[in-house]
Parts: sequence; C-alpha cells; structure tokens
Amino acid sequence: MKQVLVRPPLVPEHSQEAEGGPKIVEVLLEIGERKLRIDNEGTTINAMTFMGSVPGPLIVVHQDDYVELTLVNPAKPADRVPGGEAWEGWTGNIMSHNIDLHAVTGALGGGGLTMVAPGQQAKIRFKATKPGVFVYHCAPGGAMIPYHVVTGMNGAIMVLPRKGLKDADGNALRYDRAYYIGEQDFYVPKGSDGKYKSFASPAAAMTEMLEVMKTNEPSHVVFNGAVGALTGDASLKAKVGERVLFIHSQANRDTRPHLIGGHGDYVWQGGSFADPPDTNLETWFIAGGSAGAALYKFLQPGLYVYLNHNLIDAVLKGAAAHVMVEGEWDNDLLEQIQEAGPIEAR
Repeated sequence: MKQVLVRPPLVPEHSQEAEGGPKIVEVLLEIGERKLRIDNEGTTINAMTFMGSVPGPLIVVHQDDYVELTLVNPAKPADRVPGGEAWEGWTGNIMSHNIDLHAVTGALGGGGLTMVAPGQQAKIRFKATKPGVFVYHCAPGGAMIPYHVVTGMNGAIMVLPRKGLKDADGNALRYDRAYYIGEQDFYVPKGSDGKYKSFASPAAAMTEMLEVMKTNEPSHVVFNGAVGALTGDASLKAKVGERVLFIHSQANRDTRPHLIGGHGDYVWQGGSFADPPDTNLETWFIAGGSAGAALYKFLQPGLYVYLNHNLIDAVLKGAAAHVMVEGEWDNDLLEQIQEAGPIEAR
C-alpha cells in the first residue's frame, strides 16, 4: 500500500489499530533544497528539506509493517516526481543526501544505503520493529550532518502498536485528532549592519553558518519551519471533548513542550509506545535527536499556547504554536470572580 504523505502539522490518514497482518507500506520522499522565509522580518534560510517542508512529513505505520522507502534527489525540474508541490524559484539540488531513520536497524539507520547524488534515487525496505515515534534526518557525513539537520532536513516516523495505544493498565487510548510539530533550530549569520544575511545557495551559506553553529546559540527556534507558522489562520484546531495527540520531534536540541491551560494526560516522553505513558504532566522532556507524544482531552474552549517552556526559545526565538478550541465554557473548572479594577479599601 502506498502512503499519501501530507504537510505537517497534518498527519497521513491511518487506522489506530492494525488491520490484518503486517503490510508493506510504500513511501516516497523527495529532497528539496529551497529558500524559506523563517520570520516576520523576512529572514530567509537556504533550507534542505524532505518534500519541501520543515519538518519533513510524518510517516505512520504499525509495528512489524515493512516500509519500502524511495529517496529521490532531483538535479533539475525534469527529475521531479509528477504531481509534487511547486517550489518557488527552485531549479535543482546541488548536494548529496541520504536518510538516517532512528526506527531502522543497521546500516547507520539506512543512511549507509541511501546516499544519493543529484539526479539519483535509492530504495530500501525495513521492518518497523519498535513501536514509538522516531526522528529521521539526513546524515551525509562529517560537518554535513549537523549542517543538513539544522537547515531543516529532518522529520519523524510514528510506529503504532498493532493493537493501538494503551495506558499503564492496558486500556485502549484513542485520539480524535493528531498533529505533528517539528521543532527546528536555525543558525543564521548576521552582517556588519546587524541584519541577518542571505545567501544564494546552501553551499554559499555553509562556511558562515558553521561558525554560528559552533556557538550552540541558535538565531531562531521555531515550530514547523518559521516563527508563527502555527498561529493565526494556521492555528491548530480542536473541540471541547476531543482527545488530541501531539507528536513532537527535535532532531538536534533538547526541548520541553508545555500546553498553557492544559496538561499531558498521557505522555510518552522518550517516544516508546512499548512502555507505559507518564500521566498528568505539566511539562515534558524530549531529548535532542528524538521524538515524543502527548495525549490531551480538551475541557475548555478558547486559545491554548503549545510551546517550548524554555521561554527564551518560545517568546524571543519563536518556538510556540496556538490551538483554537471550540465549545461550551465550564465555570466549574474555571470562573472569573472579579474583573480587574481598583484595589478595594481594607
């Protein structure tokens, strides 16, 4: 069966429990080196991407399924897979790439078998042996590994247990919606005028960007590729009473997801669905180079902010998203007794 990949934060259509025996799931990932705007000031980065987005699309399979993954590195428009998104200003890729999937056993997570120069494609088949959520990223070797990762070339794969998610007592856990949030750190150099620099290609940007990377101080920390990418009209949506699964990956730095006004009812911090989830967490931890998941049932309508609770990264650098929830307000859970006004005499 072929999986139709979608742009994050959306996830592919899938069943929460496996239907029948293990399947071969065909996945095609096309590499795109393209310029992306990453903040409201017009700062751009020469992103390297899977399928044109940061992060790359979420792949969803079940434990014991086989994933037949084709990686395509187009050198020119004629090499592109028909029907793909048009990338503005794109004329072709110039670098070699591969894919290291943390869900894969052996051969550098598949990285040793998938190196493709511009104009090439490669195909692997692997068995999804471990249930959980796992990062994938490009890992072409040496300094190119962190450079490709921090210019956007990462994503995640979710391997569901065949009988679906369970709590610590083995009871079924279901979700009504699922969203994939990929947290990305960018390292954009500044010029002598104090403004962020722009470059003609990933190769042209590399020398100066590597110097910024060595400081371990990102210029931007964002969700889904840009400051504000999941706010305003692009806010995540939910309704009171719905259970929402938040899948969160960070391929390079530690992060601390938090839902302002809500909680992690069930949280798989390390990403393993084979282990019992933590419960009722205010903030959870996802180590750099990993992915995790949190399930929450929304009880009140209104605006929620989902962010990295390193508030410097969230507020000053961009790692925040909005969730707009529809429904009826419950005063038993929260009620305003007095509006702000003058202090009363005592």
